[in-house]
Amino acid sequence: MTTRPDPAKAGKRRFRPQSRLQRKLAGALALAMALVAAGALYAVFAPEAQEARADADPTLLREGEQVYNNTCITCHGANLEGVEDRGPSLIGVGEAAVYFQTSTGRMPLARQGAEAYAKEPRLEPSEIDAVSAYIHAHGGGPERPEESGVDLQGDNPARGGELFRTNCTSCHHFTGRGGALSAGKDAPALDGVDEDIIYTAMTSGPGNMPKFSHRQLTEDEKKDIIAYVQSVTDGNNNPGGHPLGGYGPMPEGLIAWIVGLAGLVGVTMWIGAKR
Repeated sequence: MTTRPDPAKAGKRRFRPQSRLQRKLAGALALAMALVAAGALYAVFAPEAQEARADADPTLLREGEQVYNNTCITCHGANLEGVEDRGPSLIGVGEAAVYFQTSTGRMPLARQGAEAYAKEPRLEPSEIDAVSAYIHAHGGGPERPEESGVDLQGDNPARGGELFRTNCTSCHHFTGRGGALSAGKDAPALDGVDEDIIYTAMTSGPGNMPKFSHRQLTEDEKKDIIAYVQSVTDGNNNPGGHPLGGYGPMPEGLIAWIVGLAGLVGVTMWIGAKR
């Protein structure tokens, strides 16, 4: 007697390979769509890459290389790769960092220490431009703004004050007077610092200072911060009288305590003398 196959089971056996193939194709399609979506999200939200300038003036680059070899090579290496226990790599630091360090006299470094302090610049402005272009040509990085000087001051110092108090006061104090940090370092006072230096410091993040990209603080927000800093460090923004260094309630309270205590002692002595 011949047993006839069950049509339902036969249909399942015929359908199963086709279903497995469909699942594999669906999985591959889903993976491809996920990769495409991830790439699109990265292209939208990832920071813009800073590229080296290919059209830099060759003459300027040669001059910058000469300046680098005369003043920087000992600590930063022949190929900008850095020297252990002397100086970090300069590949990708950008012209903004070079401008800040050289225009404030922090570089070339006078001696090794916890902090590179500002001093009179050793390089001339033309030499700073040249070495900035040379280092920027090796890996790109944060660039200097197109504007300069007072053109970097925004028109909304009130907003700049809010941004400064949110992002900067923990180190620089709310009036830009600076303060001590850990490990022998300190945040410098911002009195007399010009707009270009403040801007390039924000974009390059020297020392312990964080680097603020244009995604964290837009160009207009940076300019508003500069406007606020210049308004509180120019010496003309003291509506309450003598600024007492601009350090806030601490020196004011100390002066009040000393004057008040001296007054109490004087009154006590006067009462005792009357008796």
